[in-house]
Amino acid sequence: MRLSMVGTGYVGLVTGVCLANTGNDVVCLDVDPAKIEMLRKGKSPIYEPGLDDLLEHNIKAGRLVFSTDAFAAHKDADMIFICVGTPSDDKGHTDLKYIDSAADAIADTLIKLGPSAKPKVVVVKSTVPVGTTFRVRDRIRAKVGPNIQFDVADNPEFLKEGAAIEDFNKPDRVVCGVENERTAQAMRDLYDPFVRNGHPIFIMDVLSAEMVKYAANAMLACKISFINEMANLCEAYGADVAKVREGMCSDRRIGNQFLYPGLGYGGSCFPKDTLACIMMGEKAGVATPVNKAVHDLNQAQRDRFFAKIQKHFGGKEMAGGLSGKKLAFWGIAFKPKTDDIREAPAITLMRKAKGFGAEVSAFDPVANENARKEMGAAFNIVDDMYEAAKGADALVVCTDWDEFKSPNWEKLASLLKTKVLFDGRNLYRPATMKEHGYTHYSVGRAPVSGK
Repeated sequence: MRLSMVGTGYVGLVTGVCLANTGNDVVCLDVDPAKIEMLRKGKSPIYEPGLDDLLEHNIKAGRLVFSTDAFAAHKDADMIFICVGTPSDDKGHTDLKYIDSAADAIADTLIKLGPSAKPKVVVVKSTVPVGTTFRVRDRIRAKVGPNIQFDVADNPEFLKEGAAIEDFNKPDRVVCGVENERTAQAMRDLYDPFVRNGHPIFIMDVLSAEMVKYAANAMLACKISFINEMANLCEAYGADVAKVREGMCSDRRIGNQFLYPGLGYGGSCFPKDTLACIMMGEKAGVATPVNKAVHDLNQAQRDRFFAKIQKHFGGKEMAGGLSGKKLAFWGIAFKPKTDDIREAPAITLMRKAKGFGAEVSAFDPVANENARKEMGAAFNIVDDMYEAAKGADALVVCTDWDEFKSPNWEKLASLLKTKVLFDGRNLYRPATMKEHGYTHYSVGRAPVSGK
C-alpha cells in the first residue's frame, strides 16, 4: 500500500516506520524543514528504543521518505493518516487547529487530483474528542464538493513510550472505526501482518472507536490513582503497600498492571485524556466524578510527596523554607525508556523545590537535553548520576530507570551531605536502606530512620 503520515511526532513517526517495515511505501509529512532534513539523514528527533535502526533500514530500502510538500506526500497515497498533535489546556479543552490544517491540505490535494482519482481513505490516528473524525470528513467535503470521493476512518493508537515498536508490531488489539465495508477491508489488509499472534482487529463505528482510546486511558489512569490512594492509607495505618499490592493483585480479576504506587502519572496521554473525558462530560451534560477524582488525586500525589521533603527539613510552608538546602534528583522523564518530560512529576517537584528556596541538581539518562530546554539555566542538569548527588542534602528519585536500581551506596554516601533519600518510585527495600544507614522515605511504606 501507499501511505502518507501527516506529522512526524511520536505517533506519526513510529506508525510510519513500522508500516514501512512490512513493505508499504510511506511518506512522512511535516511542516518543520529542520526535522524533515534530520529524518532524511536517518536521525530520529525522539528517543524510542529500536526506532533508529528501523528508521535507517527502511530509508535505505526506499520504502520510507520524508517531505514538507503536502501534495507530493498525498497524491499517490491510498491512505492518509493524520497524526498531528492535539494540545489541550488545563481544563481539557482540545485545540484542533492542527487537525483542521491537515484536513484542509488533504482537501487541496483531492481538488487538484479531481473526481477521476481513486478514492483515498483519510484516517485520524491522533487522539481526538469524539466526533472529530466526522469534523474532518465534513470539513474536507465542504471544500471538495459532492463529486470527489473519499472515505474516513478512526484508528486510535495504543503505544507505550519506551515500548512503542513492540506495541505496534505485536498489538493487544487494533481498533478501526469505519463507515463502510470497503474501508473496513482496507484496514484489515493493512494491519493483517501485525495480528498474526491471534489478537483481534475490532471493526466498529467511528464514534465508538474514538471513545475506546479515552476509555482505555481513563481506566489506566484510574488504576494509578487508586493504588496511590491505597498507599496513602497504608502510610496512615502502618501497612506496607508492597505487601498489600501483592495480595490484591494475585486476584486474577484485578491483575497487576498499572498498580504501582509512586508520584502519579505523567506524559502526554493520561493527563490530557482524563481531562478530555471531563471536558466531554461537561459539554454533554454528563457527570464524570470518577475522572475528576482521578485527576485530583494524581495532582495531589505530587504535593503529598513534596510535603514529606518539607517536613523532613522542618516543615516550613513559606517560600524560602528550603533555603540553603540542595536537592538532587535522579530521573526527569515521566517514565523510563523515553525522553518525554511532559507532565513529568520530577518537573513539578523540581520547580516546587526551587520555589521554596532549594538549589536543584538533576540527572536523567536520556531526557537531560529536553530538561535543559524546559527548565533553563537556574536548574543544574548534569550528565552523571553521582555528579548530581554531590553536596546534596537529600536525593529524590523520580523515575525508575534501571541504572538507579542498584547504586553504589558507599559512593553515594560519600557524595551526599546527609544520607537522606526520598524514593518516589519505591525502588529500594526498607531493609536495604536500614542496612546502609539511610533515612528513607517512600510511598505507602513506613519511613526508615538512618540514626
